[in-house]
Amino acid sequence: MKRTSQTKDARSSPTQTKETSAKAGYSCWCPETQTAIKLLIAARFTAALMSNISDCDETFNYWEPIIICSESYLLRLIIYSMVKGSRPGNIHQLMQFAHMPISFYMLYLATSTHLYLVGTGCLLGFVCAFCEALFYSGVRKTFGPNVARWTLVFLLFSTGMFISGTAYLPSSFSMYMTMISMAGWYFDRCEISIVATAVSTFISWPFACIIGAPIAFDCLFRRGRWIFFIKWCLLSVLLVLVPQVAIDSYMYGKLVIAPLNIVTYNVFSEHGPDIYGVEPWMFYFHNGFLNFNVAFMMALVALPVAIVTSRIVSGKFVEDNGKLPVWLTMMPMYLWILVFFTRPHKEERFLFPVYPLFCLAAAVTLSCIQRVFHHFISPHKKQHFTVSSDQLAITIGVMFGLLSLSRTGALYYGYHTPLDLYPEILNMAADPKVHTLPPDKPINICIGKEWYRFPSHFFLPENWSLQYIQSEFRGQLPKHYDSSPDATRLIPTEMNDLNKEEPSRYIDVKKCHYLIDLDLPQVSDREPRYSQDKENWQLVLTSPFLDVQMFSQQCPFLLHSVPL
Repeated sequence: MKRTSQTKDARSSPTQTKETSAKAGYSCWCPETQTAIKLLIAARFTAALMSNISDCDETFNYWEPIIICSESYLLRLIIYSMVKGSRPGNIHQLMQFAHMPISFYMLYLATSTHLYLVGTGCLLGFVCAFCEALFYSGVRKTFGPNVARWTLVFLLFSTGMFISGTAYLPSSFSMYMTMISMAGWYFDRCEISIVATAVSTFISWPFACIIGAPIAFDCLFRRGRWIFFIKWCLLSVLLVLVPQVAIDSYMYGKLVIAPLNIVTYNVFSEHGPDIYGVEPWMFYFHNGFLNFNVAFMMALVALPVAIVTSRIVSGKFVEDNGKLPVWLTMMPMYLWILVFFTRPHKEERFLFPVYPLFCLAAAVTLSCIQRVFHHFISPHKKQHFTVSSDQLAITIGVMFGLLSLSRTGALYYGYHTPLDLYPEILNMAADPKVHTLPPDKPINICIGKEWYRFPSHFFLPENWSLQYIQSEFRGQLPKHYDSSPDATRLIPTEMNDLNKEEPSRYIDVKKCHYLIDLDLPQVSDREPRYSQDKENWQLVLTSPFLDVQMFSQQCPFLLHSVPL
């Protein structure tokens, strides 16, 4: 990794470490920003093609509402109902995502529904890659080239970024804003950080303000820029919150301050989000290891490792720009961990906003390991620490990459079935040899225990309606939107804010023309094995699906039809 001449960035960067500057014939190589963004775009486009819809909120709260411009059979979950003090709706996310330029083309010109999802995912992936490139550049300025290049490796290959980068969720949008906010901070453009944090907090997720707290501390108490901070906070409120409140209030027909309602529901209501399930304290540790493997463990110990390393190895760890100490740069991630790891209700997407910070923190730890290795073990003390510790770092990086690709591949091959099978419904409906009913006849396609894997109405032909049958799931199922023009202003009936089962959602299974179900050996009164009922059902399509309870056993994901 030695170089006989320095790169342009290395010559011009004012943030080189003393150790690097002392060796005029060597500069620690890392990719240029232009190269990084090309790699990141390739990674995110791959995710758009291969990633699953892993969260039912993504379908019912985000994919479904964007059909509001052209369809009337929309669904929504209780958490976005206006009834009984529930959160007021996701019109702010609808305005944020649904009116993207690609939407018009795909809704009105494209003929493939799968192409719509992929096209939207690619657009989200491009935005994510751009934000990652900004974040990478900021990391290179503040932490130096070695930390930057390993941050880039973790961003490119981690399963967590693969999942979150193109997900159609507000937590992914908050992740984008996190990267912009951190980049602004690292480049000493705090106004960018303030606006990005405000956009994330107001438009996407109010709890994202936690990430901006260390930036506010730095601006107010370390730099004393009170007037600057207050000015940009007021501008952010005027530019972001005021238009948002106006749009939401118009769409709902009453005053709506969505961020305030979300906080009120989650923090100050009697039950909060716990009615949707609670998880043990180890949940995020398991999830973090699956999505980042060894990088997650390194990220958790980044701050103590960096502090200890700075004491035992000469020279400061963080580049000496005179402004950002390492403990402060690590605070956004640790504050997020402190808040969300201690909440009973846990979901994978709640960690999306700090996924890039996991990558940075892991790179900080790895660089510290390299420095300690060079200081205590390397016989070549005059070499740059990255030269003597290259093999160690590469070994850790290769192990991380293999584990990450293994996990990403397992998600695709084990759980991609819904996005493989549902597109076949369109082909089946157009085949008169299979679908023999009149084309104008209303068709009921039913789901029971597989309701949360429904990808969206994009995959259903015209005149086909999604219906529910009973299963062992006893919570509240999504409900169809009203078809009237002022549907967003109507308070739906037969809804509750306690996640209690609503029997009105179900239809008699005898009224189903088609049924999608997962064929498992476990049966109950509500979940019989429909595949064994040869008198009433015939098999039309199957696709393999990994049953986690059966470990490696492949169970067919079934589509049945009433004998025609």
